[in-house]
Amino acid sequence: MRKIPAYPLSVLFYLVFGILLLVFHPVQLVCHRIFGYESHRRSVVILNYLIIKSFVILGSKVRFKGFEKLPEKRPLIIVANHQSAWDIPPIVWGFRKHHVKFISKRSLARGIPSISYNLRHGGSIVIDRHNGQQAIRELLRLGQIIEKNNYSACIFPEGTRGKTGKVKKFQPGGIRTLLKAAPSALIVPFAIDGNYKLIRKGIFPLAIGCTLTYSVLDPVEPGQDDAAKLVAVVEKRIRDGLGL
Repeated sequence: MRKIPAYPLSVLFYLVFGILLLVFHPVQLVCHRIFGYESHRRSVVILNYLIIKSFVILGSKVRFKGFEKLPEKRPLIIVANHQSAWDIPPIVWGFRKHHVKFISKRSLARGIPSISYNLRHGGSIVIDRHNGQQAIRELLRLGQIIEKNNYSACIFPEGTRGKTGKVKKFQPGGIRTLLKAAPSALIVPFAIDGNYKLIRKGIFPLAIGCTLTYSVLDPVEPGQDDAAKLVAVVEKRIRDGLGL
């Protein structure tokens, strides 16, 4: 019976989502150009908070756990499993005190209201997946930014989304590069649980009645360990946190 209400509720959700993107695009532009970085950042945080609240239209329950484990005034490398495009709003909102920045593919940096503007002007980096040298330069630049300002960088080491909820093998390359430029960063495993259910049938209709849980797991001190070993520890914690 859920299939029938899923159609009108998905239409309503996407309508609200589209309105939020269209409204906050000029809001971001004004905040960025007139009031500067902090005002722009706050507008993005509010946008993503409202997107999360919009999940109630789909009958979803949203839970945040473990954020009390995060230290203040220290750069963070957030390492998360990747389930859908809806992973971004809870990360922006949950880590709002830590100025989270993302690593985005070039195609997302143009043509999407609000989202593309923030990627270009909010401190995230845009990489060309076909240009390894450019990607490394940008990752090093991002590492320098979070090290200097005690910001955070989010990375999805699976590389692609796990559409079934299963966690793919984590790749250490991006984390290794970030740590070179941000040696004092704390690695934070972040488990995303349930977002894949929203798109189980595709982007339309979205599933209704899902429980979406976003959990900060025990952080990992890099120390002198090799990135591959650190990533293996983080991957295990996320798998354990998801019960996989």
